[in-house]
Amino acid sequence: MAQLVPVDLVVDVLTAALGDDADAGDDDIARLLAEADLPEDVAARVGAEVRRLKATAARWRRRGRELAALYSSAHELAQLRDVDELLERLVQRAHDLIGTDVTYLSEYHVASGELRVRTTLGTVAPSFPNLRVPPGMGLASMVVTTRSPQWTSSYAGMTQAPHDSDIDAAVAAEGLVSLLGVPLLAGDEVLGALFAANRIPHTFTHEEISLLSAFADHAAVVLQTARLLAETRRSDAETRKAYGELSRHVEAMERASRVHEDLTALVLQGGDATDVADALGRALRCTVTMLDAELRTRDGVSLDAGDVREAVTRSRRSGRCVFLTTPEGRSRVVVAVVAGSTLLGALVLDQGTLAFGPVEQRTAERAAQITALLLLKQDAVVEAEQRLRGDLLADLLSDDPARVQPAVARAMARGVHVERTRSVVLVATDSEHRREAVRAAGRAVGNGGLVGEHANRVVALTAEEDPATAAKTVHAAVTRAVGGGVVAVGAPSTGEVATLRERCEAAESCLRVLPALGVRDGAVTTDEYLPYTALFGPGEDRVAAFVDATIGPVLAWDDERGSALVPTLAAYLDNRCSPVATARALHLHKNTVLQRLERVTDLLGEEWQRPERLFRIGIAVRLCTLAKATGPS
Repeated sequence: MAQLVPVDLVVDVLTAALGDDADAGDDDIARLLAEADLPEDVAARVGAEVRRLKATAARWRRRGRELAALYSSAHELAQLRDVDELLERLVQRAHDLIGTDVTYLSEYHVASGELRVRTTLGTVAPSFPNLRVPPGMGLASMVVTTRSPQWTSSYAGMTQAPHDSDIDAAVAAEGLVSLLGVPLLAGDEVLGALFAANRIPHTFTHEEISLLSAFADHAAVVLQTARLLAETRRSDAETRKAYGELSRHVEAMERASRVHEDLTALVLQGGDATDVADALGRALRCTVTMLDAELRTRDGVSLDAGDVREAVTRSRRSGRCVFLTTPEGRSRVVVAVVAGSTLLGALVLDQGTLAFGPVEQRTAERAAQITALLLLKQDAVVEAEQRLRGDLLADLLSDDPARVQPAVARAMARGVHVERTRSVVLVATDSEHRREAVRAAGRAVGNGGLVGEHANRVVALTAEEDPATAAKTVHAAVTRAVGGGVVAVGAPSTGEVATLRERCEAAESCLRVLPALGVRDGAVTTDEYLPYTALFGPGEDRVAAFVDATIGPVLAWDDERGSALVPTLAAYLDNRCSPVATARALHLHKNTVLQRLERVTDLLGEEWQRPERLFRIGIAVRLCTLAKATGPS
């Protein structure tokens, strides 16, 4: 029968166990159990359980104090705005929380991938502050890479991370033995690593790791906020300074010359950057050539003169005119068109009857500034228009009628009559050039059409009756803007909104097929490749069934054994069923080709080379080759 323990004894023992004085509590518990009339094994069992309860309560009280200190520290750090002061206070509070010999923070530099010790507390060796940790080396790099806590009780014997001689020397000079590092994470960004270290071997407990990690999470958010605020203040100051300098410069130049007033009036009247260049040429009686950011003229001609490129670079740095001399001995002035640190283009002035003096130089520089403002305005307008047109296209091509009908009305409000669409053109080009491609296609189509980016393609809806003409026009415009590697596919349209999506899908199917046919630049129509677009169009699954029924055994043989019967069969058909020509095309011996053809005979039957059968086999091989090249529809 179980031994009953008196209630008063239980209450007294629990009161002693949960008291604040740990040593006195142990003595009281031992005395109470000794005085109780309990068997020795029962007293021992009660004592063990009470001691376990006391240790648990002490651990939770300690945890409560740690959490209180953690939130107090987070609140204190949130009040700081200076980044350097914040880092110092952060390390100090972490040092107080964990109670290790040394606490330090390493800042992560994304560009170089290295970490640098930024702030320390408790260090004595001069080599430790500002210590640089190369990418992939040491415990710090492991913390950043894994984005999780890492620790070691003996750094000298650490094997989980590569050692670096400089880091080992600094750690040895500081006398560090056990280290715990946790990442400073702000969202997906790694700001650095926070370390707590001892000069004796120490196994870090789960509570210590959790506490330092929680503190690092709070600190990272505060640190990121402080950095952003500092950057905002710095950017705001720079912006105010730039606008102040620009305002003073504009006022001075307006007082300096009537030409400046004419340029300002031109801007107010809605002129564009080319109008400024023309006005500048008339005012200074010279020829003005406007170049874009790639140093190309408005006609798309690239300027290959090295001296002009160098002059643009120098002008970009100084913000002033740079003088050159042409091969004919005439003076030439180059001034860069910049916005902040971004090069938008350049103005090249070839001197005419008027000499370039200080006033003319200032006028050219003012014109470059006005050109930059206009280009930024034009870019902003074009960018907004592209986004609107892209959204409009997405709605027009949607399979949801609730989106399509309102889109038709919105298009009409922008002067685009969808019912007048007679050609749909899809353009494939590199993603980095797609923005320029949309602009070029928009200029080619004109105001009555609709051009935008949709599903990683440039889509143009135009009233041009002939899809081939529409495709060639768009292809020529985009090629001039971005260079080669442009494929444009035109598809006829009836103007019915319900068919636009179908026409685009047909053109997209054609775009996927063309690279497999060797077409990587040019303008075509879907009608020219109608058999391919029909076979590889959306929802078509009969091709696979036909191919499997015709050459399925050959395909299975290649799949199971990794052989090349299908490529051999394709080369055989392409070379007029000549084994010799096939062997030459595949760089194989004739006997090898004959052996493979014998295997094909075994798989397809003796009559596979009869004309009608061979015709179907040829189509199946071609379709199989195209399907592998184009991927799933």
